[in-house]
Amino acid sequence: MKINPGNILLHELIGLKVEVEESRNSSARGLCGFVVDETRNMLVIENEPGKEKKISKAENVFIFELPEEGVKVRVRGDMLVSRPGDRIKK
Repeated sequence: MKINPGNILLHELIGLKVEVEESRNSSARGLCGFVVDETRNMLVIENEPGKEKKISKAENVFIFELPEEGVKVRVRGDMLVSRPGDRIKK
């Protein structure tokens, strides 16, 4: 199944370009990069070559850029909270 704005929650996020749009943590706002790892509660974003930041899913709003169309999708982080494998199986 091809990734699109309607089914992004059912897909792998690793490799997608992401920006932290809203966050309680002011230093996380505006952070851009690529998702390199994902846990139940965190996204690991590589914002510079060799530099990774761990960002909580629950307290943030993310903008993911879809690879094929360049479409940007806004996702509330609390919608992503679960083990990646369990979320994809749904």
